[in-house]
Amino acid sequence: MRSADSKPVAVVVDGYSAGNFYPAAFARLGADLVHVQSTPDLITSMSPPAFSDYLANVIGSDEAELVEQLRAYDPVCVVAGQDGAVPMADRLGELLAVPSNGSALSRARRDKYEMIEALRRAGVRCAQQFKSTDPAAVAAWAQEHGRYPVVVKPLSSAASDGVRICRNVDEVVEAAENVLTSRNIFGAANAEILVQSYLKGTEYIVDTVSCDGHRYTCGVWEYEKTLLPNGRNIYNRDFLVDPDGELVAELTAYLDEVLQALDVRWGPAHAEVIVTPEGPVLVEIGTRLNGNIHADFHDVCLGHNQAGLTAEAFVHPERFVEQYGGGTYRKLRPAAVYNAPTTLDGVVAAVDQSVVDEIAGLDSVFTVSAKLKPGARIAPTVDLLTSPLRAHLTAESEEQLAADYERLTKLKDDIYRLA
Repeated sequence: MRSADSKPVAVVVDGYSAGNFYPAAFARLGADLVHVQSTPDLITSMSPPAFSDYLANVIGSDEAELVEQLRAYDPVCVVAGQDGAVPMADRLGELLAVPSNGSALSRARRDKYEMIEALRRAGVRCAQQFKSTDPAAVAAWAQEHGRYPVVVKPLSSAASDGVRICRNVDEVVEAAENVLTSRNIFGAANAEILVQSYLKGTEYIVDTVSCDGHRYTCGVWEYEKTLLPNGRNIYNRDFLVDPDGELVAELTAYLDEVLQALDVRWGPAHAEVIVTPEGPVLVEIGTRLNGNIHADFHDVCLGHNQAGLTAEAFVHPERFVEQYGGGTYRKLRPAAVYNAPTTLDGVVAAVDQSVVDEIAGLDSVFTVSAKLKPGARIAPTVDLLTSPLRAHLTAESEEQLAADYERLTKLKDDIYRLA
């Protein structure tokens, strides 16, 4: 039992990539953190956790032993640092009897097929779909579906990994076989293929944080995408949407149905939703932070960030409900996130820091990150993971934002000199 003057402790499972924003968020509220590493070795496809920010790193093996180790810290919550950690975080939260979404619908919050079926059972508008271990069966469903394009993807991955839009049966077979012969970004083999109806319309990000069922919409972003000839969608820019129009209200009302169907009562959620002629339809949702989060950037353009709000929901739930429950964000400044595509193909010989500095000096550029180092392979962009540069932009006017973006697009490929 925690004493009245002791610090609260939060547990983060696999605090990779966006999960690295949790330590500072909880520390601002006077909380300490313990890290759980779900695999014996680190997952190399994502930015590793900063272990110096944690009281301890506990490597998960035997569940009962792990629970006892964590119980000694008397934690206030268990949160997932990345998509693959959601089932373990749900289960540990349940066993430790802390506020949690529980494990009953964990699979539906992670497996993309079960996710959509949970919506269907709840009467929530959703895509048509089919899954199989057999590419021929997937192709047969696509033919019977009778309407191309269709979308083929792995059941459990992230960052648009393995997602392909297919316009005929041959492309379906090829995409399905590629899924089965590859591993997802978490290193696990893909055992099944998912095929879904194509959702025509504009796609949006809807980010939320919930506290005992009280949802706060902390950001809605419109995707700008480019469809490549190979059926891959490149996510180019995300634009912060004005929250005062009917669109955000419609998306929020739909997402409330989704959260209820998946029993998401606590913590963050990052949803991708397409507004079709029939209305909003879920692409997928993850009960974790937005992968494009940058806490300081979001604080400037929104007045808060998803990691900080999540910490608030668990450490000060009553205060969260009073300030944010049922609410929607304010847009303080125009903002966009740019995941730059490239057509370069080769080995990086050098990174031209003068070009990076010129980009960083643009008025709208809040951060710029050149992802590759000398010796790394650079290849034409096919998904978020193969974008070689990310920039967060915010300005006082949409015109300034657009002008700096245009300049950035002309400079981006000059950063990398190829061997």
